[in-house]
Amino acid sequence: MVFKRRDRRSPIRIASEFVYPRGGWTRAFHYVKHRIRRLPDSPERIARGVGAGVFTAFTPFYGFHFVIAAVISRLINGNLLASLSGTFFGNPLTYVPIGVVCLQTGNYLLGDEFDEGETHGLMDSFFKALSDLKNNFLAMFTDRVADWRGLAVFYDEVFFPYLIGGILPGLLAGFICYYLSLPVVRTYQQRRRARIKAKFDEIKRLAETKVAVPVAPPVGSERNSEKEPSDV
Repeated sequence: MVFKRRDRRSPIRIASEFVYPRGGWTRAFHYVKHRIRRLPDSPERIARGVGAGVFTAFTPFYGFHFVIAAVISRLINGNLLASLSGTFFGNPLTYVPIGVVCLQTGNYLLGDEFDEGETHGLMDSFFKALSDLKNNFLAMFTDRVADWRGLAVFYDEVFFPYLIGGILPGLLAGFICYYLSLPVVRTYQQRRRARIKAKFDEIKRLAETKVAVPVAPPVGSERNSEKEPSDV
């Protein structure tokens, strides 16, 4: 295939690059920023897409952030690719801080007490819930016994508070990223248009200069014209 990688990555390498990409997170951030600025769309739609993606990073729907960001971007008339890029606001370096903020806010809004020790196993709780969900799904086709108690506890103690608590900080972060990315994209596009216009003007000037230069007659053409007899 044309777009197939020449060097196949092992599962261990894929997992390690997900936690720490090649070149570091700084390079990955600049790469995403560069791709967002070069999107062929209006600055307003691109900024709305970025805001939608950042907001999605505060939702507990891990594994479905791309889908949710695309739906939200569609609803607010944002750029789809920008929304997908904005979801990278949630990454292995920010998942735990985002989870702590969402759980603290959610428990506060629901009137529950928040135990900070629960955040240490936040990602582990999500993986255990996915494992229980898989086992219960397999129980439909095998002789396994389905047990929904673990998922019920996870929903009451983690998922629902996370879902409620992620709305306000997600909206705040989304609006901040919208207003920060809007002037950046607009300035970049204006400078890019100015560079392209200057390049075309230079090409046009060179073409006009080349046309304006008189073409010299071939050597000996004047001498031959003198020798030709004139019509009587």
